[in-house]
Amino acid sequence: MNDRVVVDVADHVAHVRLVRTDKMNALDPAMFDALVKTGEDLRARKDVRAIVLSGDGRAFCAGLDLQNFSEMAKGEAHMDLVPRTHGAANAAQHAVLQWREMPVPVIAAVHGVAFGGGFQLMLGADMRFVQPTVKLSIMEIKWGLIPDMGGLWLLRDMLRPDVLADLTYSGRTIAGEEALTLGLATRVCGDPRAEALLVAREIANKSPDAIRAAKRVLAIDDSEIKQRVLMAESVEQAALMSRPNQIEAVLSSQQGRVPVFAD
Repeated sequence: MNDRVVVDVADHVAHVRLVRTDKMNALDPAMFDALVKTGEDLRARKDVRAIVLSGDGRAFCAGLDLQNFSEMAKGEAHMDLVPRTHGAANAAQHAVLQWREMPVPVIAAVHGVAFGGGFQLMLGADMRFVQPTVKLSIMEIKWGLIPDMGGLWLLRDMLRPDVLADLTYSGRTIAGEEALTLGLATRVCGDPRAEALLVAREIANKSPDAIRAAKRVLAIDDSEIKQRVLMAESVEQAALMSRPNQIEAVLSSQQGRVPVFAD
């Protein structure tokens, strides 16, 4: 995993770092696998009391690897999103939701950009510390797609319905202070990683029994609605991928021209 994700554990704090810096930590199959394997390993550790999730290099995570979109534009994307591989979720959704389901608190330290899948990965954390100049976007609409990594489930409790609609339909980019105002960010700080590690160490010095108990209570949700939303994400996304309008969304973006969609 050390070409995608690196984990350092010290003082009961696990620091999970995305290290695919040449691609701004973009999500490819190897990155998804590394994230899931990292989550499985950390879940089994009794000595870890808090987790910090961050990205090395210029960005937290730029989203899905552009190679995936090139394959979609050629009609070569063949991802079966519907099978549930991890409870109510598929593998990509699990790569995000597993952080919310960890038995200990998870803090995302976000700098540079968190676009699309990277934005959803950030949402999986319990808390999100961001730079003032960070760029955040539900960018899937740019590619003729919808968020399908659990983002629409997680955002239901964070945003007003109209604000969620605005960000999902427009794909517009927001910065740190607006993210804080909307409820997407927990804190705006000059050095999110340093502050997240500091807070994680403070949490690690509290009773681990009480922290885990609080996390269990805070994690209670409506499982039936969650299952329906996660399945709907997958079904709708599968119906969009590699269809003419989705291909046109990718091609027009890559070619820098106005898209021509069929009604």
